[in-house]
Amino acid sequence: MELLTLRYGDRYYPRTSKRKWIMAAASHSNVTHISPQRPRTQRSHWLARLLLAKPLNYFQWRLALLIPHVNLGYLRPLDPLRILLQIIWLLLVIPPAYRRPPFLQRMQRATGKANAWLLCHLSRYRLLHQTNNHQQLLQRVEQLAVHPFWRLAPVRFTLYAVASILILFIVTTPMSTLPQALFVLLLWGMAMIIGQFKGNLANLLLILLSAIASTRYLWWRAINTLNWDNMINLTLGIGLLAAEIYIWLVLILAFIQIAWPLRRPSAPLPDDKTLWPAVDVFIPTYNEPMKIVRPTVLATMNMDWPEDKLNIYLLDDGRRQEFKTFAEEVGIHYMARPDNRHAKAGNLNYALERTQSELITIFDCDHIPTRSFLQTNVGWFLKDPKLALLQTPHLFYSPDPFERNLDNFRRTPNENELFYGVIQEGNDFWNAAFFCGSCALLRRGPLEEIGGVATETLTEDAHTALRLHREGYNSAYLNIPQAAGLAPESLSAYVGQRIRWARGMIQILRIDNPLFGKGLSLGQRLCYFTAMLYFLTGIPRLVFLTAPLAFLILHVYIIHAPAQMILLYVLPHLLHSNLTNARLQGKYRYSFWAEVYESVLAWYIARATIVALFAPHKGSFNVTAKGGLIEQQHFDWEIARPSLVLTGLNVIGLLFGIWRLIENPANETAIVMLNIGWTFYNLVILGVTLSVATETRQTRNSHRIPARLPALLQLEDGRVLEAETLDLSEGGVALHLDVPADGLLNQKIEISIGKTPTILRCSARIVRSHEHQIGLLFDPLTLEDEARLIECIYGRADAWKDWVTDRPRDRPLRAMLDVLRTGLTGFHRVSYVLLRRMVSVYTQGHKFLSWVYSLLPRTPNHLQSRVDPP
Repeated sequence: MELLTLRYGDRYYPRTSKRKWIMAAASHSNVTHISPQRPRTQRSHWLARLLLAKPLNYFQWRLALLIPHVNLGYLRPLDPLRILLQIIWLLLVIPPAYRRPPFLQRMQRATGKANAWLLCHLSRYRLLHQTNNHQQLLQRVEQLAVHPFWRLAPVRFTLYAVASILILFIVTTPMSTLPQALFVLLLWGMAMIIGQFKGNLANLLLILLSAIASTRYLWWRAINTLNWDNMINLTLGIGLLAAEIYIWLVLILAFIQIAWPLRRPSAPLPDDKTLWPAVDVFIPTYNEPMKIVRPTVLATMNMDWPEDKLNIYLLDDGRRQEFKTFAEEVGIHYMARPDNRHAKAGNLNYALERTQSELITIFDCDHIPTRSFLQTNVGWFLKDPKLALLQTPHLFYSPDPFERNLDNFRRTPNENELFYGVIQEGNDFWNAAFFCGSCALLRRGPLEEIGGVATETLTEDAHTALRLHREGYNSAYLNIPQAAGLAPESLSAYVGQRIRWARGMIQILRIDNPLFGKGLSLGQRLCYFTAMLYFLTGIPRLVFLTAPLAFLILHVYIIHAPAQMILLYVLPHLLHSNLTNARLQGKYRYSFWAEVYESVLAWYIARATIVALFAPHKGSFNVTAKGGLIEQQHFDWEIARPSLVLTGLNVIGLLFGIWRLIENPANETAIVMLNIGWTFYNLVILGVTLSVATETRQTRNSHRIPARLPALLQLEDGRVLEAETLDLSEGGVALHLDVPADGLLNQKIEISIGKTPTILRCSARIVRSHEHQIGLLFDPLTLEDEARLIECIYGRADAWKDWVTDRPRDRPLRAMLDVLRTGLTGFHRVSYVLLRRMVSVYTQGHKFLSWVYSLLPRTPNHLQSRVDPP
């Protein structure tokens, strides 16, 4: 059978000789050529496009049917007149209808729909062919968006006014069930189409759709869902609405904050090193052990900077002789003040008064810099004389309690990564990147101008940045990991650190509110306010974890509306916000994990922030414990107590929901199912929090860091083997050999690791071997060898380059399944712990009863025979 092809430009769309649809399409489209031949290689290509492409415009096809004598793709001068006459004729003269049998009419309608579908595909790909690809079309739109015409004040004012009126109309227009359902489908379809494009313009459009969906939901909640006839319903309904308003406010402010991130590159230094500024490096410490501080000091000494312009200071608030001796041994400055007033901030200010270099670099004692830290970051201070602060990411080479207890280290982003991967870049766009206490550089002049590091709050770093911004100085954020540190080992230490952060940020909100006072731009005010507002999430999260219980247990309607309307309004709000956040946050925060982090901390930061709101000067600085060991796996009952209480309440609510499904009237079935679904979701989240509270063992004195470095091994028999490192630690190394490792176990060897100029040469012993892999334990190292080892592990310029980039972007469905699996694992862990406790209680109870029974009097054996039977 002969094949025909329909060609648009140089693209072919084939069909068989039975092709009435092609003739219909040709009569209403711009067919340039009909060819009886086309390459066989194009069949699958065309079929894939036909099946996977989205239809473009059904209505355009219908209009073409009504005006058959006008080519809508290429209008001629008199075509508008032809269209007008055709419309008048169609309105005034009714063409006679040809009556066909019903089945023929149905077939005609089906064929018409198929023709329209195909024609729309062809039209769409003709458009894409004309612009080469859809990315080129988006680039043209973006070029139009940055045209100088839009910068004219009257034009911008007019556009903003029209857009605001239009959005206000969309948000406030009441709709019944069917129109709202169509609006939801329209909004979601637009989001799906926009999601296919890349670039900041597409991000802004998704943000706009999400903001419209969320604001419309909140408007509907406030206007239509409060029951004013029942005081209990009204009170609890207003409580839930207040929590939702808080979440909406955080969402909108976060969109503004990260809508256009500034991805700042590194600024080069001048070739003349005499122009490079002198740098003082501060390493504050209080009660941390030497094994944590020692690598940081050695790594700072290895930093690639002129020796006469680099001064390193160990600031010891613990006043320990061991640290003073170590500082003298390695040749750095040691400072110990007479008291510990104002904790870390006071320690830094004490050193600030006694040093003089132009730039100051601060590292927490567990943050180990790469050798390129200063060369990567200092250039911006030479480029911008008003720059007072440059912050770099905090990367952690050890798993935090979430990552260790859930066994997802480096597979699921931890809580910090969203801040350092997305939020700080958004802050930088608004010139609002703030100081995070470590891995940062500050200019001495501006810091002295504001009186040094702020001492009035527990988060002295953010407060210091706020004061610098108030004085008109600039800040910068360079998202290039150039240092790494230790994460808190236990969940209790993690919670304690977050409590301090929450209390400190609310203290700033109370005593130096960024919304008021001089010196800040609008963007800076919003960025700082958003950062502080986030830590008030405790109470709203507790409300969401208990809200469905109001109906399931108390039969209180906190949302006074039909179930289908609740779904039609809340689903767009949830889906669009999740879709947009997944797009913006990418590989730095996976969907549904924010709820997990907030649920773990909700009870604790709620108490801390309430105290800080009413008594901002209360609270003391606590040092986060790091570098500890967890000898045995255990369940932390104390830290998990709020989660256990909330879990128990939700289980009771779930049982009440099942009872209401059986007993309640049929017209309440939908609302009961809705609340049961909400409760089930809460239980999944709480299950994850319980899983986190199960502390797994951590018995490593030094953590393994993945690294691929060349190595040479000289064996006892003189042979030399080439190898490659798999991971390194301060105690040993894992290697991959080109040859099998048979017979190498327990051998003493000499090893060389690394590339010139940093090569570690030392002796070691093979303690593990398997096929081509071996594990080595280093012999005691000299100070010089230890410094080289630290540089091989932590100090290479590319040490952390691929730490995050290898992770895939967020996929909400996969993240939801991951959270569900982890939640079920949490309940399994708790049930196992409870079962063990029950066995223990039974055993102890049995022993106690046996002891009591041993105290009771008994009839002697020789008298039992004399007792008459009853």
